[in-house]
Amino acid sequence: MTNSNTLLTRRVDKVLPSKEALEKLMGKRKIKLYQGFDPTGTRLHLGHSIGLRKLMEFANAGHEVIFLFGTGTVLAGGGDPSDRDTGRKMITQEEIDANIKDWKKQVSPLVDWSKITIKQNGDWLIPLTLKEILEIANNISAIQLFKREMFQRRLQHGDTVWLSETLYPLLQGYDSVAMDVDLEIGGTDQEFNMLVGRELMKKMKNKEKFVLTTPMILGTDGKQMSKSSGNCVWLDDTAGEMYGKIMSLPDEQIESYFENLTNLSIKDIPTHPMEAKKMLAKDIVRQFHGEKEAEEAQKEFEEVFSRGGTPENTPTYSVKSPTIDIIEALTGSHLVTSRSEARRLLDQGGLEWNGEKLETAELEVGEGGTLKVGKHRFLKIEKG
Repeated sequence: MTNSNTLLTRRVDKVLPSKEALEKLMGKRKIKLYQGFDPTGTRLHLGHSIGLRKLMEFANAGHEVIFLFGTGTVLAGGGDPSDRDTGRKMITQEEIDANIKDWKKQVSPLVDWSKITIKQNGDWLIPLTLKEILEIANNISAIQLFKREMFQRRLQHGDTVWLSETLYPLLQGYDSVAMDVDLEIGGTDQEFNMLVGRELMKKMKNKEKFVLTTPMILGTDGKQMSKSSGNCVWLDDTAGEMYGKIMSLPDEQIESYFENLTNLSIKDIPTHPMEAKKMLAKDIVRQFHGEKEAEEAQKEFEEVFSRGGTPENTPTYSVKSPTIDIIEALTGSHLVTSRSEARRLLDQGGLEWNGEKLETAELEVGEGGTLKVGKHRFLKIEKG
């Protein structure tokens, strides 16, 4: 379990304006804190869970924790533009409601709902009058908003930056004022937005608001974990998929995953990378699927991959034509999330058909066989 000594150190990138000042406040009283989540996607990955774990650490320590769904901010250009090179598409209320439902289901293994409060910022953002919006906006420089690096990058590429997107940090910042919080938590990519909230709090309420950023982890290919890269370990992956993906991580990411995704002591990490990854994979699978499935996933991995075999629960994809496009097969079977991920696997030599590496997208299926995708995923293809 996380103790008071690690509350502001483990899973923490930085505390602004200072960790010492926040510690002093927490020594006087319980604090109110939150993290905002825009309901713009249906699937969450392990990177999303880091902030959730930190929030629950505060909740378990008796602090007042708020999970804030951005039902108002999501209307500003479709959601947070942070770290995006293109604008988001607008989202409907039906999509928002469905995403919130999926979101809660996926994070439930990590969250004790009796210890947190759920709020939606649409409750105070949508009713704002024009006069109130202008009063809020008068506290932040337009140049400060327009100079964001991501906006400048998009402009250089000839892309559009919508005015609604530039207003996003202002709206997110007002959440802190509306809820009168002491602390906001978010990933390192949220630092700009959270500091806008800190400035608004100071100017509108003459109150100190602290900012705590959590680290961001890399994906299975050693690059930033993101849906578009196809390198995610999803929270709704099966136990076997989750275990296999973690076992495929580059060795240099082991310590970061232990630090940010488990409560295990870093000093207890085995020195051998394979044994370390087994401990890591089993613990993370246990968190989302339970002890029994974690043990079964580990047993299957050891039995299958030590013999070069294929898992028993390998999905099957039926085709009618003797020749198929492997990109279509991978996306059609939902083994990968995008054509770009499938193409990347092919180009990098990550696809094998019946033990032979594939070099082109055109595949002669014949009587069928097994497609190996990366190190630990399989797909049986058969004539239907």
